[in-house]
Amino acid sequence: MTLILASNNAGKLDEMRTLLNGVSVISPTDIGLNLDVEESGQTFAANAELKAHAYAAASGQIAIADDSGLEVDALDGAPGVYSARYGSADLDDEGRYQHLLAELRPFPEPSQRYARFRCAISAISPDGRRCRAEGTCEGIIAHSPIGSNGFGYDPIFFVAAHNATMAQLDAATKNSISHRGQALGAIIPLLKNTFPELYITAS
Repeated sequence: MTLILASNNAGKLDEMRTLLNGVSVISPTDIGLNLDVEESGQTFAANAELKAHAYAAASGQIAIADDSGLEVDALDGAPGVYSARYGSADLDDEGRYQHLLAELRPFPEPSQRYARFRCAISAISPDGRRCRAEGTCEGIIAHSPIGSNGFGYDPIFFVAAHNATMAQLDAATKNSISHRGQALGAIIPLLKNTFPELYITAS
C-alpha cells in the first residue's frame, strides 16, 4: 500500500520518505496526476485537509498533505497562511522576506520580533479515515538575512538555541527542530493507528 504526497516538491518527498521509514511514499508525478488545489482555508490545518482530501479522491490512495508558514507576533500573526504569497504575487522568496523586514522596522528590539514557523499535516483515505498533527518552531526575526541554506523565510528566522538562522543550519539539524519535522514526528503514531495497511508489506 502506498501513501501519496500532495506535492511534487522533491525536498518534501525526500524528507517524508526518510521520516516515514517503512512506508512507500510516492509523488503525484509517479502516477501521472496533475492536480491544482485552491488553498482557500483560513488556517494551515484547513488548507492541509483540503489538499489531502482532493488528492485522496483523485488518486484512490491515502494522501498526505502539509501547509506551513510564518507567524510574526508584532504583525498580529501575519503573514500566516499567506506566507507563500506575501506582499505581492510577483515577489520571490527574497522579495517576500525583504517586504517583511520593512514592515518590522518599527519593531527593533528582539522582544518585539518573536515569530514562529507553523506546520499542519493531514492524511486522508478515500474511505474517509483521517488524522492530522501540527508542529511549531519558535524564533526571532533577524534584522538582515544570514545564511544560504534552506528557502523561504529561513535566512531571517533566528533560532536562539542554535545561535543561527534556519539558513545557517545543516539539513539534519534543521529537520530535527523544524515545524515540519515536529509535525511529521507527531503524525507517525497516528498514521500507524489510522492506516495500518500502510505498514503491511507483502511476504
